[in-house]
Amino acid sequence: MLENLLAQIQQYNPNSDLSLIIKAYNFAERAHEGQIRKSGEKYFIHPFEVAKILAQLDMDDATIIAGLLHDVIEDTRHGYEQIKKEFGEEVASLVEGVTKLGRLSYETKEERQAESLRKMFLAMAKDIRVIIIKLADRLHNMRTLKYMDEEKKKEKAKETLEIYAPIAHRLGISKIKWELEDLALRYLDPEGYYDLVEKVAKKRQEREEYINEVIKQLKESLASLNLEYEISGRSKHFYSIYRKMVYQHKSFEEIFDLTAIRVIVETVKDCYAVLGVVHTMWKPIPGRFKDYIAMPKP
Repeated sequence: MLENLLAQIQQYNPNSDLSLIIKAYNFAERAHEGQIRKSGEKYFIHPFEVAKILAQLDMDDATIIAGLLHDVIEDTRHGYEQIKKEFGEEVASLVEGVTKLGRLSYETKEERQAESLRKMFLAMAKDIRVIIIKLADRLHNMRTLKYMDEEKKKEKAKETLEIYAPIAHRLGISKIKWELEDLALRYLDPEGYYDLVEKVAKKRQEREEYINEVIKQLKESLASLNLEYEISGRSKHFYSIYRKMVYQHKSFEEIFDLTAIRVIVETVKDCYAVLGVVHTMWKPIPGRFKDYIAMPKP
């Protein structure tokens, strides 16, 4: 486990202080010794998985170390001062920040309203990395939610959809946003979720082949422009399809944008150059084309 984590960190950060990460790994494993999760596995698996998610986001050493230690103040006999002594003030502040967020409590249901809670979240986190650790923490908890009782599953899923996914969206961490939304949907409307999974799976191979073909054709046409660009394709995630179907009263067959191609370029001028190429290759559907280059989404 540790070797895999270190290898992953070194890929994007060759100057990482691996000895400190190893120290944090061992410290957290000892601190949580004897603690078991509802799934029956060692509690330490949770902070380790949180650190792994943070490494997938290319986070710095202090954030990954704080991810490994994020439950130490809350759940073990070790306090802020000891973490500061062992790992420095920066790490100790991050761990304390995550601990404080976990201790937020509300008098009434009104106080729990999502928007005010989100604002408080962002205001409390003097360091945005505290929020990113909290998102990674919630993501791993959602991945292992099946071990909770039914009421808790629904409560956590609703909270995830109302608070955590929008924060991930605000921070532009789409990978986490999509997975949080899809996992929440699985517990809030299992029937709708699995029906959608089945419909999407039937067409997945067909769509992936289609995406690859479009990318190939587009690359050939872009070659003459001599632009610096990155190109990728993706299938729309489940919650996004589900929301469109529910709010716009559409059937699965009526959803146009099940797939997307993304071309990232250096300048606005290059955006329009690529768009010009796209328009010569394919005709826009009347009334469906939106220019988010001139009028970006908020």
